[in-house]
Amino acid sequence: MLTAEKIKEALAQVKDPELNRNLVELDMVRSIEVEGRKVKVSLALTFAGCPLKDQIVAEARKAILSLAEVEEVEIETTEMTDEERRRIGLGGQKQGLAEPFNRVHHCLAIMSGKGGVGKSLVSSLLALAFRENGYRVGILDADITGPSIPKIFGLKDSPSSGPLGIFPVESKKGIKVMSINLLLPDEDMPVIWRGPLISSAIRQFWGDVFWGELDWLIVDLPPGTSDASLTVMQALPISGVVLVSTPQDLAEMVVRKAAWMARRMKVPILGLIENMSYFVCPESGRAYEIFGPTRGEEMAARLGVAFLGRLPIDPRIASLCDAGEIENLSLSNFLPIARRLIELINKNLLLK
Repeated sequence: MLTAEKIKEALAQVKDPELNRNLVELDMVRSIEVEGRKVKVSLALTFAGCPLKDQIVAEARKAILSLAEVEEVEIETTEMTDEERRRIGLGGQKQGLAEPFNRVHHCLAIMSGKGGVGKSLVSSLLALAFRENGYRVGILDADITGPSIPKIFGLKDSPSSGPLGIFPVESKKGIKVMSINLLLPDEDMPVIWRGPLISSAIRQFWGDVFWGELDWLIVDLPPGTSDASLTVMQALPISGVVLVSTPQDLAEMVVRKAAWMARRMKVPILGLIENMSYFVCPESGRAYEIFGPTRGEEMAARLGVAFLGRLPIDPRIASLCDAGEIENLSLSNFLPIARRLIELINKNLLLK
């Protein structure tokens, strides 16, 4: 005989991919109705805009249909309350040691979805441009398994700690930086962690690091749309996302995925920057589009976001990054992009 208990046992085999715990254990199963061979289930998702919603619902449906007595399944979804999220360690988790003392006015996430497009470079240039305009700036390196920010800035000192938490390392121009590479005994040592540990580290970089008062905290995201990006968008007060792409079709396809995720998480997309757009020959002054015709403006228009500008392929930038001397770079070509971003964020805040 088909019973609610049998349905519950089937749903106990389905796990939330982010939390790696089953739906029954997480108290996500709110109601079960059985009418003959038809089953109606209500599931409470951790967040209404959860990007894993379709996967969870599909797996729950499959688990229920695996029961021989079931012919039809209807699943509706609701959202957990803050208190319910707190009970499972999400959303309302206990504040970090330093969090009550931090005053971060704007958090800006740099995202692509694809690796190798220059997110860390854009994060560094934005931080430098904001700093040159007199702002207090920090960079949170959320790329736990592939951190590059310390190398770009030539930082090797380990962070110190005190009663208020961990103190970020400061660059020559006063940009505060926190990265997993600053905590490793050897910068070449890999971080071989599963998703929950990566998410935990990012939360600690936010809550246990004493950032003090910052006008801007730049969050350098890793490639992809999974654990790290999800944690940043759920646990940090992100003011907006800047997308980074290159002229290739493949890059655009993956950036669209990142844009889709940001919108599902209800995080504003402030604009798009096209990196590696062209190369200027130092002898002739002629510009060459090495990776194909620029498509940044078209891509931004298709995504319905602002186009912030293009960045060239510049061997000087690569040399300065390799030498840890990015702060010696002239920012004349990048300052307009930074100013445009500030305008867009201010406009976005006024619309809220």
